[in-house]
Amino acid sequence: MTNVYLDNSATTRCLPQVVEAVTEVMLETYGNPSSLHKMGVEAEKLLKKARRQVASVLRVEDREIFFTSGGTEANNWALWGTANQRAGRGRHVVTTTIEHSSILESAKRLQEDGFTVSFLEVNQEGLVDPEQLQQILTEETILVSIMSVNNEVGSVQPLRELSRVIRSRAPQAVFHVDAVQSFGKLQLYPKELGIDLLSLSGHKIHGPKGVGALYIRRDVQVKPFLIGGEQENCFRAGTENVPGIVGLGKAAEIAGEKLAANDRKLYHLNRKLREGLANIPGAHINGPKSPDAAAPHIINMWFEGVDRGEVLLHSLESEGIYVSTGSACHSRREEASHVLKAMGLSGEALTGAIRVSLSYLNNEQEIDYFLEKLTDVVSELRELGS
Repeated sequence: MTNVYLDNSATTRCLPQVVEAVTEVMLETYGNPSSLHKMGVEAEKLLKKARRQVASVLRVEDREIFFTSGGTEANNWALWGTANQRAGRGRHVVTTTIEHSSILESAKRLQEDGFTVSFLEVNQEGLVDPEQLQQILTEETILVSIMSVNNEVGSVQPLRELSRVIRSRAPQAVFHVDAVQSFGKLQLYPKELGIDLLSLSGHKIHGPKGVGALYIRRDVQVKPFLIGGEQENCFRAGTENVPGIVGLGKAAEIAGEKLAANDRKLYHLNRKLREGLANIPGAHINGPKSPDAAAPHIINMWFEGVDRGEVLLHSLESEGIYVSTGSACHSRREEASHVLKAMGLSGEALTGAIRVSLSYLNNEQEIDYFLEKLTDVVSELRELGS
């Protein structure tokens, strides 16, 4: 067996239906949605359809979905747009120490602009304590940004409880959720959870790269991030990436239709993987130990006697297995994961960790092959002294 792809949190393979939809737009319905002629009108109809498809998965209104170039832009826009819109009401922003770099770097930029940013700590399983959030909120808090599923360890934050804390302690604050790793994988409905802003990305759900969206609750005001034309209801200037947006819409529609079935399959593969790891001496999991407390598609692991995750990664690659050592955004850096550091990990748990991230396209045979080769590779590296 070759090419066992287990790096789906970095990106996913486009579904054939998505490729077909994107190709048709690029070759046939390629008009500018702002044009008044027939081809422009047809392109505009495609945008409206994609907006409905994404909104349907979240159970929100079509007009509350705004397309972006991806999750990073959506996150940047959520923080910058909200903070600058509400600066007159307060200048305190809250996030966590394990957020994606697009959130952390945006937070740093806000600090440079005179905002105060508080970073919530997490426990050894990568979870935020709602009580800590309650203690840190003030009348000056205008924005709280907490990810739904951590992209490195799969910890699922208690969004409902966190939302209750925000509403009771700082009702004036906007609640933003980075849902890039949960959209289309877990049931996540902003209106039921009290979420005001939510970011998502196409290439994490078997859609194209370079496209995402930001959900903005209709009575929440956010400053436009890109200015110029009147696209996206004057909230996001620039000619729309119609092929990408159509691809995102199609991928979202498919994910929404199969959400329950895919969820069951992912949990099944997750259990099989965890059972296999239990048979490897000195194998450990970073993050939630129980499958019920973690997202089913992400498992971060390390092995006693293996102190370099990149060596393990390349050894598996030689067997046709593709995993990662953490976030793809920092994969070429020498420094250890900020997420694992924030969880208080050190030694081999920090430097020797790898991340396996699943898709519903994976199967049991691939998990069996991975476990077989992983057992061999770990044994060999221990003998060599990685």
